[in-house]
Amino acid sequence: MFAGTIMAKKKFIVVSNRLPISVSKSGGRLVYTPSSGGLATALSKLYKNDSDSLWVGWPGICEEDTTPADRREITRKLRQQGCYPVFLTKRQVREYYDGYSNDTIWPLFHYFQTYVKNENVYWETYQEVNDIFADTVLRFAGQDSIIWVHDYHLMLLPGKLRDRLQNGTIGFFLHIPFPSYEIFRLLPNRTEIIKGLLGADLIGFHIYDYARHFLSSLLRTMGVENSNGIVTIGDRAIKVDAFPIGIDYEKFANARKDKETAEEIKAIKKHYKDKKIILSMDRLDYTKGILGRLRSFEYFLDNNPQYRQKVVLVMVAVPSRVEVDTYQNLKQEIEQRVSRINGKYSTVDWTPISYQFRNLPFPQVSALLTEADVALLTPLRDGMNLVAKEYVATKQNGPGVLILSEMAGAIDEMPEAISVNPNDVNSISDAITEALEMPKDEQMQKIKTMQKRLSQYTVGRWAQDFIEQLKKTKQLQDAQSDKLINKERERKILSALRRSRQRLILLDYDGTITDLVPTHDPVRSKPSEETLSLLRHIAGMRNTVLCVISGRPKDVLDSWFKGIPMILSAEHGAWIKDDNEWSRRDISLNVHRKNIIELLKQYVERTPGSSIEEKDFSIVWHYRNVPPELAQARNSSIEYELKNMLSGSDFAVHRGAKILEVKPKFINKGMIAEEFLAMVEPDFVLCIGDDSTDEDMFEVMPDNAFSIKVGLGESGARFQVLEPKNVLALLEKLTRIR
Repeated sequence: MFAGTIMAKKKFIVVSNRLPISVSKSGGRLVYTPSSGGLATALSKLYKNDSDSLWVGWPGICEEDTTPADRREITRKLRQQGCYPVFLTKRQVREYYDGYSNDTIWPLFHYFQTYVKNENVYWETYQEVNDIFADTVLRFAGQDSIIWVHDYHLMLLPGKLRDRLQNGTIGFFLHIPFPSYEIFRLLPNRTEIIKGLLGADLIGFHIYDYARHFLSSLLRTMGVENSNGIVTIGDRAIKVDAFPIGIDYEKFANARKDKETAEEIKAIKKHYKDKKIILSMDRLDYTKGILGRLRSFEYFLDNNPQYRQKVVLVMVAVPSRVEVDTYQNLKQEIEQRVSRINGKYSTVDWTPISYQFRNLPFPQVSALLTEADVALLTPLRDGMNLVAKEYVATKQNGPGVLILSEMAGAIDEMPEAISVNPNDVNSISDAITEALEMPKDEQMQKIKTMQKRLSQYTVGRWAQDFIEQLKKTKQLQDAQSDKLINKERERKILSALRRSRQRLILLDYDGTITDLVPTHDPVRSKPSEETLSLLRHIAGMRNTVLCVISGRPKDVLDSWFKGIPMILSAEHGAWIKDDNEWSRRDISLNVHRKNIIELLKQYVERTPGSSIEEKDFSIVWHYRNVPPELAQARNSSIEYELKNMLSGSDFAVHRGAKILEVKPKFINKGMIAEEFLAMVEPDFVLCIGDDSTDEDMFEVMPDNAFSIKVGLGESGARFQVLEPKNVLALLEKLTRIR
């Protein structure tokens, strides 16, 4: 629709469920209301009034409530403000927004699994709407666009964009918590959600805990590991990191200078004269812990009669999803409890709780934040909690105490706050007492410390930081792709082989010329007939020495490669077969073998999926089939015990691809590679491997060698390929050289 006016490509595209401008109809006329939310503030400088930027989202009005002429007018008006609308039907809003987003994802990600509704129609419509957003974004996006997708409503969108925009720069930020795997695994569509998020180049969360939970879920759901927050999927590195969203600090710090705010402050001082104000300000939601807060305040009044008639709890509950039964019931419970507490303690001239269920304009909000002696914010689970930051920002040259739930993301940035468990009534009551009795100089010291921190990482700096890191992630991807074998590099290898007089080809086995399998069973890891034929052909080429250097036992390699005229190296160089004879190194593990086996057997018995492999010179603990987090825990324990056991010996513990291996310190693939280099004296060397044991080979290669790592990530190899099939394709081309 309206295709004639919207095809210009944009450099920067923000995508969120809602636009920063809401559209409604009143008296038959369209009404446009700007948002004052933190996201709109953060991104205003990045998109607004910039012809190269655009914000895509739902305008808040459904198709059924507009005419085609209305939609054209809305589109035209919003385009003037740097926005483009995604129009949704009432059914789509009900099933995608109210349904999957807020009845499935919201409660689950906030640990309220009993409130979760898993309906197939919700999921189907969630996919449908994410497709609509993708189609809309792709009308504007080119390969050089930067696209920033926001929040839980659009978790499939990065993947959908990636499918059709392979080289695009895509970021995603989640504005709510990401739960632990034990909670996330309850989601039937968890794998699809993870895959959708992996379409992004940078995935951001408020705090590291949420990033850690995501990485854990990725590991448990798809078996994908990370290295310092970098995940590799195919030929793409994806960064996962924490970016704690800030506030418009100057707006709140200077609020008291605003004329309307100043008038509201005067009214508050007059109304609550000689009373200490405890402020509770939240959206009405079951995650905010409002009922527990009321219980705690009642407990405080019960046990601290000296504060009766001296304090007032100003409770502001901002309306939210008022048409939903759960929220209606919560509102009713809150109002009943407020009424009961007020009935219990009120006097002629004092009401302990001032309850307001409404949206307050900024002057009233900022005045309450400025005048509150204590901010009491105790959510049961909260992605960040910006009210806490806004409260601190308003306290310019004045005292104030922040009581903050340890379940709010903001607590990581505000350790000077009084931290409370939102489920502990006694703790919250004690915190209120502590806050009221805290000396003013201590209050101001804590406030100033928090202010310094918040003033530096504002919402604008947060947005800037995210985009900077997104660009750096693309640079990392480019750096990695710079080492990938391309046609030009392939031609150089083939040309060098053609000119050479003496050739040496060194190959690892598992993960290099065959895919890794979830077992060390030789039957399942056996090379295919095609691979054997290829190796036989290479081994028969003129002036060519072919070596397979593997960690496998010699008997296994013998059975696989019998009859092929090449050198075999088993157990990382402990055994060598040349001229049909095996020779061994003069070293023995027998002194330690019994103790090592006994230790590992104990771990196998209580670690389902693990196994032990005994070799002549080494012993291996395999954990490919062990749940990843259990494997990590077991590895640390095993490695610690083995290192103590082998201290002072000629053996060491080495990590490999899903293994821990005890093997001789002085026998490795690098050592054997050096021996082959000295023996053959080649003018052409091709060395290919896939894991940490192969890095020893890469390290000793001469400068003119063609060393190749299978897979991405840090490596000493000159070049990289993505998977074993790329290696086989290259080897097949070598056989064509005469």
